[in-house]
Amino acid sequence: MTSTTSSIPDQKKVGMVSLGCPKALVDSERILTRLRADGYAMSPDYAGADVVLVNTCGFLDSAKEESLQAIGEAISENGRVIVTGCMGEEADVIRAAHPSVLAVTGAHQYEQVVEAVHEHAPPSQGPFVDLIPQPDVKLTPRHYSYLKISEGCNHSCAFCIIPDLRGKLASRRIDAVLREAEKLVAAGTKELLVISQDTSAYGVDTRHEERQWKGNPVRAHMTDLARELGKLDIGGGMPPWVRLHYVYPYPHVDAVIPLMAEGLLTPYLDIPFQHASPKVLRAMKRPANEAKVLDRLKNWRSICPDIAVRSSFVVGFPGETEEDFQYLLDWLEEAQLDRVGAFRFEPVEGAQANALPDPVPEEVKEERYARIMEVTARISAEKLQAKVGRTLPVIIDEVGLPDEDGDVGATGRSQADAPEIDGAVYLRNVPQNLAPGAIVSAKIEDADEHDLFGVIS
Repeated sequence: MTSTTSSIPDQKKVGMVSLGCPKALVDSERILTRLRADGYAMSPDYAGADVVLVNTCGFLDSAKEESLQAIGEAISENGRVIVTGCMGEEADVIRAAHPSVLAVTGAHQYEQVVEAVHEHAPPSQGPFVDLIPQPDVKLTPRHYSYLKISEGCNHSCAFCIIPDLRGKLASRRIDAVLREAEKLVAAGTKELLVISQDTSAYGVDTRHEERQWKGNPVRAHMTDLARELGKLDIGGGMPPWVRLHYVYPYPHVDAVIPLMAEGLLTPYLDIPFQHASPKVLRAMKRPANEAKVLDRLKNWRSICPDIAVRSSFVVGFPGETEEDFQYLLDWLEEAQLDRVGAFRFEPVEGAQANALPDPVPEEVKEERYARIMEVTARISAEKLQAKVGRTLPVIIDEVGLPDEDGDVGATGRSQADAPEIDGAVYLRNVPQNLAPGAIVSAKIEDADEHDLFGVIS
């Protein structure tokens, strides 16, 4: 939970439990920002909250179970609970498990959530609270921020129900996105993490509508957005780190690679490949162009040698044979991706994949999961070892307390590492006045399968 200090007598307090992906975290920030503007304070614990919001995830059955458990804990600890988020679309399931919830709303239904809070914990505003500037609520550290550019998705992947939960693609206006980014940077953000369900499709639904920004026309298009974000200044003429997530490998993705080479865009792409076997990709209703992707990866690396590509893959999809899985492993050996996450296929209620024949036994899923993680860990270790001896920019996330010898350590990330999902850079003997958000040059002294170790140069 997050908290703010309240000096208004009898000011109502709201607690928040935010589950799921970064897109849901942005929703939570927007809800809390609106509530703070309405005179509420934030409670860091259940006991101090007049009402608790649980922002749920409903993507997988395991995520739904986690959401139901979180709702149950909030009811047990506080008793006054409002549910929102993706699982809010299944209000009957939630109420069957927890009939005492005060209200249930769906994904990104901000107005309905606020109305429910007003109903069950009416604000006790002072006469001048609306005149006091209310800064946005952030649930991430001050130095990095998620920048959501659209809602929904136009794909119909067989394993996914996101379009049912969040609707079709709905892109934000380009000028609104850039204003938000500018405001975040002015407030101390050093790293912008661009997120959506399909970042490459940004603006497709608005026919890449053009808006004026600082006297110039700018399209609602991923390339234009990346270029403009790279013009922001975090101090000393330095652009922020701008990291692109959920990038489907459409042809126009090639156009952002030169921006990385120029230093306007962080050399990092998060691309959800999901698999490599053409047969499995067709069953998933995903593009089956794995050979062309390998050629593009080579071209991207020729333009921007430091580019880091991360992806996620599903093992054990219905109909996946040993031959299909070996094809994936061979493809990964050739692709040499920098960061890889893997997931065992899990049926999701309402997904098309549930009706596919030839389900993969659970023990086979586990065995394949172990094998893919072994291969990708080895590739990661080799790629990180190649960075030993280099000096890299590192953004500091956390600074430790001095040890018995007075030495201070810090945890940060290189440009190849997104927060929460990738590796870290561990630094020793750092200055005691080093603060989170600082960007330093670090000489890399050692590496393991996932992380780097070094010292400020």
